[in-house]
Amino acid sequence: MKKYTFLVFHRDYDAFLEQLREAGVVHINKKAEGETEDGQLQQQLALSARLQRTISQAEQYLPQGSAPVETGKAADDVLALMDEFPAFVAEKQQLAERLAAVRKEQDRMRIWGDFSSEKLDAICKEGWQMQYFSCPASKYEPEWETLYNAVQVAEEGGFVYFVTVNRANEVFDIDADEITLNRHNATRLAADADALNGLLAAKQAQLEAWAIAHLGELRQSQALMRQEIDWKRVNLSTTSLADDTLCLLEGFCPVDNTTELDKMLDEQHIYYTAEEPTEADDTPVKLHNNWFTRMFECLTGMYGWPVYGEFDPTPILGPFFLLFFALCMGDAGYGILLILFGILTTRKVLNISMFEGLGPLITTLGIGTLVVGFFLGTFFGIDLYTASWVPESLKGVMIKGKVMGYDIQMVMALCIGVFHICLAMIIKAICYTKRFGFKQNIATWGWLLLILGGLVTAILALTKVFSPEVTKWVLITIGSVSALGIYIFNTPGRNPLLNIGAGLWDTYNMATGILGDVLSYIRLYALGLAGGMLGAAFNSLGLMVLGDTPNAGTWIGFILILIVGHLLNLCMSALGAFVHPLRLSFVEYFKNSGYEGKGHLYEPFAKQTN
Repeated sequence: MKKYTFLVFHRDYDAFLEQLREAGVVHINKKAEGETEDGQLQQQLALSARLQRTISQAEQYLPQGSAPVETGKAADDVLALMDEFPAFVAEKQQLAERLAAVRKEQDRMRIWGDFSSEKLDAICKEGWQMQYFSCPASKYEPEWETLYNAVQVAEEGGFVYFVTVNRANEVFDIDADEITLNRHNATRLAADADALNGLLAAKQAQLEAWAIAHLGELRQSQALMRQEIDWKRVNLSTTSLADDTLCLLEGFCPVDNTTELDKMLDEQHIYYTAEEPTEADDTPVKLHNNWFTRMFECLTGMYGWPVYGEFDPTPILGPFFLLFFALCMGDAGYGILLILFGILTTRKVLNISMFEGLGPLITTLGIGTLVVGFFLGTFFGIDLYTASWVPESLKGVMIKGKVMGYDIQMVMALCIGVFHICLAMIIKAICYTKRFGFKQNIATWGWLLLILGGLVTAILALTKVFSPEVTKWVLITIGSVSALGIYIFNTPGRNPLLNIGAGLWDTYNMATGILGDVLSYIRLYALGLAGGMLGAAFNSLGLMVLGDTPNAGTWIGFILILIVGHLLNLCMSALGAFVHPLRLSFVEYFKNSGYEGKGHLYEPFAKQTN
């Protein structure tokens, strides 16, 4: 980025801003001061938020495969449209609620048959009263038929439904629940439901037609409104000088776009300066990632964007998150389902708002799960390593067995954790040295030398590359050099006693923190194991239902258990495989890599598009 400072005469300032917006390459840091006091801006922000809610709501009613009419202009009366559409949605909701109530009442009245309310009224006018009851079949007394002229209407679901016919002045107590009949019988209620369903379909069609006709206008209105808001914010970020005759504005431009910006400024005879941003400047960042890493930028954004000069963690976060997710899922069959789900989401066959734009990422995670699941030997809860139908050549590449009495997958998870944390410490040492200089990061390099050097030495000693004597002197050298960096030179120029105290406190934090961080990676093994065991449990339950002599009924039960069980396990496993790798990245990795994530993205002052 290059930091630009513009100095413009007040009378030329609006024309300059218009040219700056046409160029669309300068990011203006908006000043918060003054925005809350500007009542017009606050009204515009509230109106823009309301308009965005209307657009989001209308997009849900846009028919599949249809596109809104693009008029290329804003709505003539956007306020009327924002009032009209929610009113239509509310009417549809009311119709849906009425339909649900009628359907429920129809189901309640179905058991009483096609009675006539007029004939029942005529009976009552003759001095008779008819009462309607229900009770559990076990509590029904046949003597009620003699005592109260009870007549059974139906018996269903363990309940008896009956009616009593007595003189209007007769009072009796019966151990049953009295029911009030609807004036309309089930057939009439079914007709009412059909009529409401027709109205509901018509209202749905009206909403869809409205979305096609007006969604383009609303989007254009929103784009223009955002331009006005940006214009207002830029003006509020302007500093007036020399009795308001000069306007001072600061902004940032990517180095790749400085040539075209300089040319435009020179042609307009604008006074400006361009310089390298400093650490104190609130410089925006523009990420440069390839197609693969770009898919994981949404995860970085969930934590926070890097500040200018800080490293972008996405190239490291992406591959490790993919590996962690695949290990937590640990089932090749679930990987296939994720791939299909991702492809259908990418192609808009499935339109689920929470997964919008995530189709390629889901597909990639599914591919990783398929590959890792195969090497772990699990397919829809089936242990491929013990399956007789799997060729021995394939079993030979599966990761099974023990290491020093521990499951190899658990040991592998811990080794991945150690590597991940060591990589984070290396990145921290390099990036902090680049940002703040080596002198300010001697302690960081000391810890890196101690931990990484100790691990490498231990591995070389265990593999007999280093003899015991060489190992001893290497460890002494590593320990001595590290101790000087950690305890003596951690803050150059400060009292050595204070440095020693700070080093001891740092030692306590590292000793307790590193061990806990490494152990956290066991979750990669535990989640994969739990998902595999639950999938196997559903398989066993399905086989129990199928039995030794299967028939049509047991086959249906077997298939239902497998489908419902594995879908439930897939959803729970996917949730865990998303949350826990994210935690390992945000907590264990970011903490040890020194990532802050307090920056903001480059958003140029430019014309808004739909």
